Amino acid sequence: MSPSVRNIIAWILQALLAASFVYGGSQKLLNLDGTMAMFGQLGLPGWFGGFIGVAELLGGIGLLVPRTVRPAAMGLIIIMIGAVFMHATKIPGGLANGVPAIVSLVLLVVVLVLRSRTEARAV
Repeated sequence: MSPSVRNIIAWILQALLAASFVYGGSQKLLNLDGTMAMFGQLGLPGWFGGFIGVAELLGGIGLLVPRTVRPAAMGLIIIMIGAVFMHATKIPGGLANGVPAIVSLVLLVVVLVLRSRTEARAV
């Protein structure tokens, strides 16, 4: 795959993921009381819901800034691993309801790989 095709694919994925995470993070923050209650029901501290909301919002923005794509993707990968784990162990409906988290996790890994190869070849 040529570097230009790889770059186009990466940008498309980054834009889609950014929209998803900015939306998800902002929804968590706009309904902070509900988010904190939900996290509390899962056995996590309520403030952690606000933290995740901010992290998703900033991570989504970071996916659109060339210098921060890789760190943003790595941080969001950690969040999505946690989301998949919570779906598998504590959230009713299990992994069937966690498919969006799984898809986001896989796409974030693809973005990280595409951006790592681009930077490695540019050097």
